[in-house]
Amino acid sequence: MPAVYYGHKKESTPIQIKKSEFLKVWKNAGESTVIKLDTPEGEMEALIHSVDIDPVIYEPRHADFYIFEKGHKVEISVPIEFIGISLAVKDLGGVLMKVLREIKIEAEPSNLPHQIDVDISLITELEGQILAKDIVLPPGVELMENPEEVVAAVVAPREEKEEEAPVDLSQIEVEKKGK
Repeated sequence: MPAVYYGHKKESTPIQIKKSEFLKVWKNAGESTVIKLDTPEGEMEALIHSVDIDPVIYEPRHADFYIFEKGHKVEISVPIEFIGISLAVKDLGGVLMKVLREIKIEAEPSNLPHQIDVDISLITELEGQILAKDIVLPPGVELMENPEEVVAAVVAPREEKEEEAPVDLSQIEVEKKGK
């Protein structure tokens, strides 16, 4: 599979990688975990920056690896994993709205989390919400998202009103079937 690696002080360099090995690493590491990349210049630490997926067979057809500079922080988006059970949903019948699926953070590559856990059990009342600033981040990780951004909220359920229009039976025509 074709790929390319590049970085702050690295030129863009095309390479070939084994698709099966890449799939294993991508599944485990995602795009927010540091991986080791064997290159002609030696082993380098990198992040999977982007993956081009074939729209027909849903398999990767190209990958970009970002070689980061030692001692510098990296800004990336990390997936959010919602954990716990909200009492507002369980007991009050509210509806959980997951507003964000990933959140922007900045950290040194060695401190990058694979995902960020958001505990929705903190929402105990209808119309309650969790903001980006409420998320507990691991040590060495800084929030880059707008702190007032809503991550998840519980809203009151809405009742649907069923309106049935009266049916005028005189307007219905019956077709006759032949043999």
